[in-house]
Amino acid sequence: MGTRKVLVTGCSSGIGLAVAVRLAKDELRRFKVVATMRDLDRREALERAAGETLNRSLEIRQLDATCEDSIRECVNSLPDRRVDVLVNNAGVGMIGPLECQSVSAIQELFNTNFFGLVRLVKELLPDMKRHQSGHIVVMSSVLGIQGLLFNDAYAASKFAVEGFCESLAVQAMKFNVKMTLVEPGPVVTEFEQKGYEEAEKMDLSETDEETARIFRQIYLPYSRKIFNSVGQTPEEVAEQTLQLIVSKNPPFRHQTNRFYMPLTAMKHADPTGRLPIEAFYKMIFQHDRMFNASLSILRILHRRLGKGTA
Repeated sequence: MGTRKVLVTGCSSGIGLAVAVRLAKDELRRFKVVATMRDLDRREALERAAGETLNRSLEIRQLDATCEDSIRECVNSLPDRRVDVLVNNAGVGMIGPLECQSVSAIQELFNTNFFGLVRLVKELLPDMKRHQSGHIVVMSSVLGIQGLLFNDAYAASKFAVEGFCESLAVQAMKFNVKMTLVEPGPVVTEFEQKGYEEAEKMDLSETDEETARIFRQIYLPYSRKIFNSVGQTPEEVAEQTLQLIVSKNPPFRHQTNRFYMPLTAMKHADPTGRLPIEAFYKMIFQHDRMFNASLSILRILHRRLGKGTA
């Protein structure tokens, strides 16, 4: 197989930037990367990271996943509209009590996280089917498998992504088009840091005092501890994404962080759904000392095992 054209979305920072740069710097020179972002004024970090690959194996283009015309214009600008691999990464986050989230804000979240993917696939899948070749790689999340306290809307958007891809994968297989869901756990990025900073200043007046206390005094500190203990870097996720793209038979689902696998496995172990919900409840509200001790052990293991590389 010759050089493959890879379109990556959401490349201004974080995982998208890391994936675009890792592919562009591939030692075997297997890829030409079209790294896209909604706002080209934010391209400096990508240009700096790309280094000598800029305008060689990596080019930067504008693409807004919330706009069909923007997607079509970007794809039409490519020679023969050729995209061998789509890496759908563009996304936004949202945490906090549901009562404090506006419906319009949740709709905007879905507009990027779910409908952005739908728009891209609608534009690219017909060409891939016609060529009987292609690979659609989607940055999902472990929260697309198992919901988490105060991540209601974000998890729902990732559940939608997973259901969409799982349904479409059967049809895609008929046309020799591969689909892969990449499911990171916590990843230490600007995206996450911004989310926590906003959460700490969040107006909680629309919810009750107890829920506000749980969010501020339990959820946010615990969540930060988890990130500090088992959080991956964008580069670690990018390396695993590269391996998935070059695989002859890539899996449909791939969790990037081995330390999250026991938590997601609980969901499949109990068809009633009680096991993971009760386990998370006890972990958060009843066994905080055990939880903190477990995180300390995980932090040590994480360092020794190279932070969860596969």
